[in-house]
Amino acid sequence: MTDAISSTGSSSTAATTTRPATDPATVGAALVTSLGLGTGINMTTLATQIAGATYADQNTHITSQLAQVQVQISEASALAGAVSSLASSFGTLVDGGGLSATPSVANTGVATATLPPGTSGAASSYSLEVSRLASAQVLTSPTFASAASSTGSGSLTITLGSISNGAFTADSSKTPLAITVPSGATLADVASAINASGGGITAYVATSSGSAQLVIKGATGANSAFTLSASETAGDPGLSAFAWGPSTGDPTRLAESAQDAAFKLDGVAHTSASNTLPSVAPGLSLSLTGTNPGQPTTISYSNPSSGITSAMTNFTAALNTLVTSLNTDTTPSANGSLSNNSGARALARQLSQLAGAVVMPNAAAGAPSTLADLGLTVSKNGSFTLDSAKLSASLAQNPTAVAAMFTNGLHGIYGNLETLSFAVNSASDPGSLAGAVTYSTALQTRLTAQQTALTTQQTTLRTQLIASFASADSSVAESKSTLSYLQEQIAAWNATKTN
Repeated sequence: MTDAISSTGSSSTAATTTRPATDPATVGAALVTSLGLGTGINMTTLATQIAGATYADQNTHITSQLAQVQVQISEASALAGAVSSLASSFGTLVDGGGLSATPSVANTGVATATLPPGTSGAASSYSLEVSRLASAQVLTSPTFASAASSTGSGSLTITLGSISNGAFTADSSKTPLAITVPSGATLADVASAINASGGGITAYVATSSGSAQLVIKGATGANSAFTLSASETAGDPGLSAFAWGPSTGDPTRLAESAQDAAFKLDGVAHTSASNTLPSVAPGLSLSLTGTNPGQPTTISYSNPSSGITSAMTNFTAALNTLVTSLNTDTTPSANGSLSNNSGARALARQLSQLAGAVVMPNAAAGAPSTLADLGLTVSKNGSFTLDSAKLSASLAQNPTAVAAMFTNGLHGIYGNLETLSFAVNSASDPGSLAGAVTYSTALQTRLTAQQTALTTQQTTLRTQLIASFASADSSVAESKSTLSYLQEQIAAWNATKTN
């Protein structure tokens, strides 16, 4: 009996030392199970399942929210982009010039004609007669051997004004240009100094047949003539040779005189200091290139009716494509993700008002001022229709006023579309599509952070459960070992007693 008791104590010690020395975890739990000890249940799998089930509802909810928010961001961004694309495409079409009454000059050698920015042409043609082009004064210096020839030093003064009947009148509003010529300067150095003066006077050295001359050129226009005076440094003469005035200078050095352009537009005489004439008449800018005294030429305008009709047809189709997408995204029965989106509702409202919006607030009485005046209508479901007959009638009655609506100025169809695009894409406005994208993106970030936090919590719980289950499993294993030993000892005792 004493031996049995002694053996029992020894076996208990052995059972205790078989317990894993490390903290119970996945490996320990799996080992206990694989040895057939403990409960026989895979505690790692059980812990994983319990942890997953604990956070399953929250994970499912957040995953569903993230998927919905992503769709909202995608669809709102697509709608905002579609509005921007519509405005941009329309602007490109307008800039192409095919929707305006473009001017052209019959005698292309006399002038070229363009539309002033933001205008659409004129109601009738013009006649143009050019008797004189604007020119700049061109003055040459005496002849030198080369561009590297020494000129002497001192200073040159260029005074601006006008020349009439051989007399020069200085322009008191223009400051004379003082050009410093240092010792050792060459003809090329003088040209560089004049160009650096910033007074609108340019100079260069012209060379030919072993000689060189300084050429000085002013701006065009009769009031851009100039004189040249010189002050020499004592002991370093030469600059006085450059001096020139209309009454005292060598007349052969005046290669060209400064003069204004002279022309008649519709028989009315005009002058200009420049050959470039911006907005010289309604719907007309000119660049004079030649003269035609006594032989007026005609400036006429193209008919943009065909281009406008095509543009309105394509514009209506593009609007309907946008409306179809908007309706799909906002219809609850179609599972539209933007059915409660304020930005989408605002866009729908703005589109419903597009046809009746005044895009030409300064239109004359009776002239078209809205897209509805061009035949565009909107139905109850938001779709657009173009009344071609009404558009044709407007083009026939007032083609210039219709064309004026297709410009890139502040007013007009393009300006109205740009305003709509800006409103839709204003990220700082919570009631716009871009504002909705900003809000949804922030929500997406918060949901992602919550999802990450749940994953961390689930992992922590799983680790805790594995440790707890492994410890319990080890205890069961130890108890089973002790029970087995006791059973063996009792059996041995019974056998000894029987004998």
